[in-house]
This record gives sequence, structure tokens and C-alpha cells, in this order.
Amino acid sequence: MKLGDSLGRSRRRRGKGPPQGSGDATEQDAATESAAGGERHASERASPIASRTRRSGPWSRWLTTRNLVLGVAGLVVSGWLIGYVLATRVLFPAPPPPGDLFEVPDLRGLGLASAGERLAGAGLALGSIDSLQHPSVAMGLVLGQSPLPGQVSRPSSPVRVTVSTGPQRRSVPDVLRLHEERARIVLETSGFLVHVETRGSEEPRGRVIGVSPPPDSVVALPAQVVLLVSTGPPVVPMPLVLGLEQAEAESVLDSLGLVVSGVEEVFRFGRDQGIVVEQEPAADTELRRGSAVRLKVGRRGRDWEQ
Repeated sequence: MKLGDSLGRSRRRRGKGPPQGSGDATEQDAATESAAGGERHASERASPIASRTRRSGPWSRWLTTRNLVLGVAGLVVSGWLIGYVLATRVLFPAPPPPGDLFEVPDLRGLGLASAGERLAGAGLALGSIDSLQHPSVAMGLVLGQSPLPGQVSRPSSPVRVTVSTGPQRRSVPDVLRLHEERARIVLETSGFLVHVETRGSEEPRGRVIGVSPPPDSVVALPAQVVLLVSTGPPVVPMPLVLGLEQAEAESVLDSLGLVVSGVEEVFRFGRDQGIVVEQEPAADTELRRGSAVRLKVGRRGRDWEQ
């Protein structure tokens, strides 16, 4: 086919009008498109938010969520304000303003009579009275009060006070002749403080030989009790008297409070005659005063003397 024939046929087709019957179809399509366009314009005018939502996407959804949150928050705040007003104005209204208020005076250290007079002068009244033992405040004096000094109270309001009954008093237990440890336990469990002093005596070591204050004395607690505890009978070391003359040895022993209970003569050669050659007990042995000591003194035999 030649190029000229093809171009000629194309021009003839464009020059011809629409085929028969096609005019009606074209008019119907135009009418349909016009109706659809009108409906779209009407829908956009009726719901601009929906149209913008379709156009904006995620940004529009965020705006919708924010508006919802703000609405809920507004409802919560409004409900709280309404509840607060109802609670403070209707359910629990504030009490009426008080009248004159008086300052509570300081009653500590006063007797009950003086405390009552001071309260009456301040426009207040003496309320309930409690009691409490106190180691240093005398009996009958006010220890504490409620309300506290300096606070304010309504006229004729009662003021509660606590009065001292004085220190607790107790008699000293009799712990004479008890061992030190047992006497200490008895006194400390009775509320006393214990101080120990020692002294030599004929009583066994560790035994209580004196108490101050004396037993059965009534004293205020806390109080100190002094215990005098025996260190046992006085003891002296046995001296070394070997090599001394008999008379000299007896004099040394007597000065220490020891008693020579017996002297035995034993035979000795040389220069040991009349000299202490043995002693019992041995030197440095601790002995109580008055303990017995035995000595052995040397002498010559009878055959030698003849």
C-alpha cells in the first residue's frame, strides 16, 4: 500500500460526520456526566469536613483525635468543679467563724490551784487531770498540758493537765552476806544503781559485808547503793627464816602475825646448832594472820657433847 493512499483515507474519515445514531448516545453520556458532577458538588457543599478529610488524610485524623481529647478533658474539669462546689457549699460547708480566741497560758511547774486560777484569768477552764511519776518533779506540780502554751482556744474551753506524783520510792533490799554478783542482780532489778567497794575482812572473798544506805531504807529512785565487799582475810607471805637464830626467826614471824606452833631440834654437824634449818610452810606461801608455823633447829648429838 502506498503512503499517499493511506493519508487520503485518514483525511476522508476525519472529514465525515459521526455515524448515524451516535448523536443520541453522546448526548446521554454528557447528561450522565453532568448529573454526576452536580451530585459531587452537592456532596462537597453538604459535608466540607468529610471532603477535607478525604483530601488531608493523617493530618485530619490527628485534628479529630485532638478535638476529642480536649472535649473529654473539658468534661472532666467541669465535673470536678461542680463536685468541689457541691462538697464545700452543700455537703460539708465551712463552720461559722469563731468568736474571740484566748491564748493558753503556760501551766508547767504550777500546783493545781495556781493552774486553775491562771486559766480562769485567761478565760479558760481546768479540764481533766492525769498523773505521772517523775524522778525530779515534786508531787502535785503540773508536768504538761493540752493545748500547749501559746496556742489559742475558745472561751471557757477546758485545758487538760498532767500532774506529777513525784519520784518512785522503794526500800533497799537486804543483801548482806550475799555474794557480790547475786547482790548486784537483786539491786539492779529493783531499780537501784550499784557501786562496789572492797575491804579485807574475816569473811570469805566476794561476800557483801556492808550496804549503804542500810537495808530497808526507803529512797527515791533512781538511787545509788554502795556495796562493801570482802576481799577475804588479810594474808601475809611466809618469810624465809632459814639460817636465822631461833629467837630471831620467832621474832620475825610474830611481827607478821604468824604463830610458831612448834620447834623441833634436829642433829646437825658444824655451825648449824641453834640455827633454823627447815620451815613449814615454805617461803612466799600466803598465810592468813594467826596461821601456825613449824620450825626445825639444828643441835649437836649427845655423844659429841661428851
